[in-house]
Amino acid sequence: MEITEMLDELKQKALRDPVLRAELLQTRKAAQPLSAFCQKCRELGYEVYDMDLITAGEEFYATMRRSTNGGGENSPMLEGEDDFYELFFAGLE
Repeated sequence: MEITEMLDELKQKALRDPVLRAELLQTRKAAQPLSAFCQKCRELGYEVYDMDLITAGEEFYATMRRSTNGGGENSPMLEGEDDFYELFFAGLE
């Protein structure tokens, strides 16, 4: 399962389960929030690791840029589109 699929599935579970949602939101208060979030994901059975999450967003955004306007420097910069971690929490809050 791809990271995007795992995050979507986890988000849907968290939206139905207020305890899980609170646990995931609590990870944002940790000294290393991204690591705490990934650790929680693994505890829940989702193999999400820090660098995999970061690079997945960057790879997705790079693919999107290549598909618009020839993929050159004139491609629009879409703020936050490469940050799956922040997009996940935006859907929970």
